[in-house]
Amino acid sequence: MARRDLVLLTDHSSTEGSRKVLAAAARTLTGREPVHLDARHFMTGGSGLVEADDEGGFRLEAGGRRVSADTVIVYEIPPHRRRAFEDCQRRLRGFGARSLGVDAEAWRVATEKDLTVARFLRDGVPHMPSIALSKPSPEAVAEAFAELGGDVWARPCVGMGGGDVFHVTTRAQLDAAARHYARAGADWLIARDARNVLPDGSRHQYRVVVLHGRVVRVVEHVQADPDVPCNESRGAVSTLLDYGDLPDGLAEAAIAAAASLGLDLAGVDLAAESGGVVFEVNVHPAFGRRGLEQVALPYVAAHLGE
Repeated sequence: MARRDLVLLTDHSSTEGSRKVLAAAARTLTGREPVHLDARHFMTGGSGLVEADDEGGFRLEAGGRRVSADTVIVYEIPPHRRRAFEDCQRRLRGFGARSLGVDAEAWRVATEKDLTVARFLRDGVPHMPSIALSKPSPEAVAEAFAELGGDVWARPCVGMGGGDVFHVTTRAQLDAAARHYARAGADWLIARDARNVLPDGSRHQYRVVVLHGRVVRVVEHVQADPDVPCNESRGAVSTLLDYGDLPDGLAEAAIAAAASLGLDLAGVDLAAESGGVVFEVNVHPAFGRRGLEQVALPYVAAHLGE
């Protein structure tokens, strides 16, 4: 049987940096470099191929390379490109690829926040009351705002890194947010504020990374400006915590959120306030400090059956 390679399939236009960490994990566990392929070749309209090989397995072909593989690590696919990648996921799954990244439905319900909220409602995952808006009239926007108490966070249904997210407490802010999403042609969501504010006025929340139903990483984010999203990319300060430092109930909520969406790996953003609530679930959480040890190594090992 021909040698089969470990393929690392990522969007090479991304600058987020997970590809390097995953490659280091693969080298540590296998003793050799994974084959790097650009996932953009395998998106809608791309020239990449996933097809059966002569040995009863499958191969990937892109950018002048042809690779026989049985294990494919899929990561660092930006949210706005995930729908275009779904056919590749289905083909990999149909060929029996060893991969935790081939569940297109799980990716979609985690990526599109209106679908996330619907799934949380179905499964009883705690979250703040939310209303999805698609090309709404001004009257519908005002009604939703009033229904949620006039203190909400507005976000696009598909976004990344806290971009295009606004804290809205006035009608003027609401109208500005509505115009912003209308210009972008984006569906959006408003959610009641969780009051996750420290005594000094800073926002704080947690990122809990779950792998196969087990918490492997806990980070606390603190944002000095309570009107700005609590993301590192927006200036929040992150502190790596021990599992035992997580407030009661949050580990269970994070695990439940990942299970609800069907994700093997998930970065769950949540707060202890308001009874403990989940904000969103990330398909590809960034690794950060000690990410190789805590997330990348066990994630790659799960692909290899170790």
